[in-house]
Amino acid sequence: MAKWTPTHEAPEPLEGPVVGTITGGTILWFVLFLAQLPFYGWFDDHGHTWWLWTCLAGGGLGLIGIWYVRRRDAALKRAALEQPRETAGEPQSS
Repeated sequence: MAKWTPTHEAPEPLEGPVVGTITGGTILWFVLFLAQLPFYGWFDDHGHTWWLWTCLAGGGLGLIGIWYVRRRDAALKRAALEQPRETAGEPQSS
């Protein structure tokens, strides 16, 4: 069986409002946790307490995600600002 190789180049990845998306998702996880918290007794009686802890874990991982994407965004902006300076020092070919 032959290995499949693509016949065209992959498109560039889409860049969107990553920080806002991750922040919104994190807020949503925490809101879901807080909305379910008053019903802890019902969840415990029916064996569904994992729903609460899943929301709390999603919020906690979202905080890590916010930290990560903010640093990534800052690094991309720094690299974009430094790139013109790097090319300015190189001689242009005729």
